[in-house]
Amino acid sequence: MATLLLLVIYVAFIGLGIPDSLFGTAWPAIYPEFSLPFSFGSFVTFSIACGTVVSSLLSARFINRFGTAVVTAVSTTLTALALLGFSLSENLLFLCLFSLPLGLGAGAVDAALNNYVAMHYSASHMSYLHCFYGIGVTISPYLMSLALSDDNNWRSGYRLAFFLQAGIALITILSFPLWKKVRHSEQTPGKSETEENVSRTLSLRELFSMRDVRFVWLAFISSCALEWLCGSWCGTFLVEAKGMSPDRAAAMVTFYYLGIALGRFLSGVLSHKFASWKIIHLGEGVLILALAAFCLPLPAPAAAVALFLIGFGNGPIYPNLTHLTPIHFGKEISQSVMGSQMAAAYLGIMLAPPLFGLVAQRFGSYLLPYFLLAFFVLLIASTLSLYRSSQKKAKKQDVS
Repeated sequence: MATLLLLVIYVAFIGLGIPDSLFGTAWPAIYPEFSLPFSFGSFVTFSIACGTVVSSLLSARFINRFGTAVVTAVSTTLTALALLGFSLSENLLFLCLFSLPLGLGAGAVDAALNNYVAMHYSASHMSYLHCFYGIGVTISPYLMSLALSDDNNWRSGYRLAFFLQAGIALITILSFPLWKKVRHSEQTPGKSETEENVSRTLSLRELFSMRDVRFVWLAFISSCALEWLCGSWCGTFLVEAKGMSPDRAAAMVTFYYLGIALGRFLSGVLSHKFASWKIIHLGEGVLILALAAFCLPLPAPAAAVALFLIGFGNGPIYPNLTHLTPIHFGKEISQSVMGSQMAAAYLGIMLAPPLFGLVAQRFGSYLLPYFLLAFFVLLIASTLSLYRSSQKKAKKQDVS
């Protein structure tokens, strides 16, 4: 039963990834149709991130009250309806309005499933989970590239994504009995379900007072800023700075998301031999080499290879940091910390792309590689601080 439930969770994480890569590949076709500056895409990404930050911060309360299964099903359904709304939008205002439920659904399901897998499954399963997210974000730009090749018909791409997401939402709804059976089988004899639930909800002030929580927030902000700057603006970067057509640039961005998926799959394989921190350091090593290459004045195909390696190096960092949450902070407050981490992640998503959009509007999109380098420095500083803290905790436990 636990294995079957894990498959459902994997499918739900494909659904989490499907909306995330659509807008970045569709925007080069959307803004000319609506007669907008290309920097206005930041309004949409900002709206999505706002909804996600709010739902992530509230996720612990909703999950502890309604359960992971209900939150997952409702959130996935909400994102499916939002994608349908995108396909019907006639102007920027409607795109921003439908961005809010898209963000609300994404934040809640992200926090719910990440914590559930971190609490009940191994590090390899966490990496495979995010590999399935990588599948979702790889499928959608491919579908969008097919739609764009048909006279830049981005609405068709969003409709295809809606049908996929609606099917995944139906699977999560039909899985309700499975969640109940797994919960019943895992319950310790002689203890009630309430006694089994060790989760404690912390306020944002309580979380902020914890030094390591602040560092993990910075790590998630920087890693996700890197990921979404690439996803949101690399299509435009390849069009504006490298001279690619919009449909070919969308296809190239697919390789970036493929790099994320492959990096997370390899992370799951390596997790049987290496600790999560080791995999994080390896990913950061690949990432700095890829960013260095991306900063060079390379031709478009070489830049696309560097883009693939950026996804490949950054991909394992998010799931391994997530898996370490109950280990580093304890199971009792894991859900609260997890929700705040997701909020921090989407804060990076919310701020980084629009900030770059404003800069690119004034100075040009060729500055993208240097923005990525700045967030990489923040990522290194925060993860090294967390690693040193984890080593000190391990030494104290050995002494005791």
